[in-house]
Amino acid sequence: MKGRTRLRQTINSIYRWAQKNSLWVIHYNSGGCNGCDIEILDLLTPRYDVERLGILAEGSPRHADVLLCTGPVTRQSKEGLLQIYSQMPSPKWVVAVGSCSITGGVFQGSPTVLGGIDKVVPVDLYVPGCATRPEAIIAAFVQLQERIAHGK
Repeated sequence: MKGRTRLRQTINSIYRWAQKNSLWVIHYNSGGCNGCDIEILDLLTPRYDVERLGILAEGSPRHADVLLCTGPVTRQSKEGLLQIYSQMPSPKWVVAVGSCSITGGVFQGSPTVLGGIDKVVPVDLYVPGCATRPEAIIAAFVQLQERIAHGK
């Protein structure tokens, strides 16, 4: 019995290690000024090189682990966001980048804006700022990797 428990723990630790070191990210902009989008694109350049951390931009939600959201949720973008979130396999994480995706930002109170991303899907990490610096986004990914490593 102890051997099976130890084996299960070893397999779980290898699984968490692999998950932590290969985060596939899909980016979704629900509407906004595109300031955060430009910073996210900057992450993929050799200057920041997030691939060294195991973070890879993915084009399909069916292969992604992390949904990286920017912009406020509008009535028009709500269904698209829900569809992308539902297509992602579990376990999945959502990171809200920028003040627009956290609270609705400068668009808050508009009749077409519902608010932040957490009004539609559960959010695991918030990265504040307008526009959010690439260093802050990298720090959020490192924090997410630590959570995954500890099984949270």
